[in-house]
Amino acid sequence: MNKYRELIKDKKRIVIKIGTTTITHNNTGELDLMKLEKLIRILTNIRNQGKEVVLVSSGAIAVGRQAIGLQERPKERSVKQACAAIGQSRLMMVYQKLFSEYNQMTAQVLMTKYTIENETSRQNAHATFMELLNMGVIPIVNENDTVATDELDFGDNDTLSALVVQLIQADLLILLSDIDGLYSDDPHNNPDAKFISYVDKLDDKLLSMAKGPSSGAGTGGMESKLSAATISAEAGADMIIANGEDIFVIERLIAGEEIGTYFHIGR
Repeated sequence: MNKYRELIKDKKRIVIKIGTTTITHNNTGELDLMKLEKLIRILTNIRNQGKEVVLVSSGAIAVGRQAIGLQERPKERSVKQACAAIGQSRLMMVYQKLFSEYNQMTAQVLMTKYTIENETSRQNAHATFMELLNMGVIPIVNENDTVATDELDFGDNDTLSALVVQLIQADLLILLSDIDGLYSDDPHNNPDAKFISYVDKLDDKLLSMAKGPSSGAGTGGMESKLSAATISAEAGADMIIANGEDIFVIERLIAGEEIGTYFHIGR
């Protein structure tokens, strides 16, 4: 198992997905600026090591609803899309300001399922990502919630991040969440749930362990993360699920430390 963790040190193109609950304060839903500043510093330092980094960031709807004073996550699509329209620009403004402190260029990439399913759009998106990475830019990706429809949305950023991995032929996907990794059952409800640190195949038993979202702020649960693992594996990439409470976990994962659940499937 440890020999596979050692391989992480050599990964050159890394997609990191960060969830809403990881970048906001639990009690208020406002952005956690201290954590974001640390995240930006870590990503820039990874880029300075000669690696390519793509950040898939949730949070637009949460930031938007906080801006207009909504106490709970909206359920109506029109309200969610309005919140996303408000929040996405505010979120990017924060990202760009913090990245500029470290002289790191960023770019916003908003996608819908059409981007992936339409061959022309897919090729254009691939070419754009490649140019940005060649320029040393860190793309910040989110679903284009403002215009997405039921037929064209990804449903969650776990799936989106895995499709980005597939699109750009990334080596590694890191999913940061509010859970340490994969358990035999939901650890929030079952204190006897066993932690699973390494997965080399996704069978029916493992898939049956998946639960829905546990947070009112996020949209993805373990089921979406296992789906992301499947997509990543098909693209030839490894995947790690880890707890993003301590944002420095990213550095420790890339250094090969045995944290979270490591998916090295079918190879």
